[in-house]
Amino acid sequence: MDKRALAGFLRARRERVRPEDVGLPRGSRRRTPGLRREEVAQLAHISVDHYSRLEQARGRHPSRQVLYGIARALRLSGQERAHLFELAGERERDRVDGPSREVAPGTLSLLDRLTDAPAFVVDDTCRVLAWNPLAAALFGDFARQGGPDRNLLRRYFLEPDGRVVDHSAFVVTSVSYLRVAMARYPRNMEIRGLVDELVEGSAEFARLWESQELRIEHHARERFAHPRVGEVELDFDILTVPGQDQQLIIFTAEPGSRAYETLRLLKVAGTPRMDVPA
Repeated sequence: MDKRALAGFLRARRERVRPEDVGLPRGSRRRTPGLRREEVAQLAHISVDHYSRLEQARGRHPSRQVLYGIARALRLSGQERAHLFELAGERERDRVDGPSREVAPGTLSLLDRLTDAPAFVVDDTCRVLAWNPLAAALFGDFARQGGPDRNLLRRYFLEPDGRVVDHSAFVVTSVSYLRVAMARYPRNMEIRGLVDELVEGSAEFARLWESQELRIEHHARERFAHPRVGEVELDFDILTVPGQDQQLIIFTAEPGSRAYETLRLLKVAGTPRMDVPA
């Protein structure tokens, strides 16, 4: 790991990204060219201290998850991302086939622009890879969970007390995507481990998995029981990201409806704090 070269590269790329490029206000008192360190940390879902130490050539070896987060926050190209991993002394990808967890810059830009609708990107195992603030307000603070725990199926079936969605088309669709991933990557031990964990930990999942039901709904309605704003029904649309084994899921409501006003209330209430230890 070349700490000095890594620090210089991060500073140069941070100063190149404008706040408006990532959906942040520029403000009138901004002295730093490009993004502030705390803004990069927030966008990368890591602690400000961890990112600052990397820029000061004092940081510990960053994990691949941290590096992917920084690459997304700084809108790095494929070549720049590969260089970032090289400077950090880390291998960019596992040699085991599996769903991609790298979210393309264009998809992230679209996510940034969806300010009035909860939206997130998941891979075919239903791990949440990226999200907007309103999705965090609706589902809970994804940033405070590690990557494996940031899985919709694990949260639904293994943490039933924290459920915000009913067992409906959305859940059946999520299990169906996992079934597709299992068939597509039969040698992936992480996917096999997730299925085994869910089967062992949830009789409800075990019954659904054994049923062999494969039903993917790209548009349906979901009912939420939110702890702060109560029950609300939202439409969801699932858009497939070509070539990535990823889905962009968007929740919407008819303007003027009670559900629409509930989303506005969630937006005003704000997003849970995003900077957490790496």
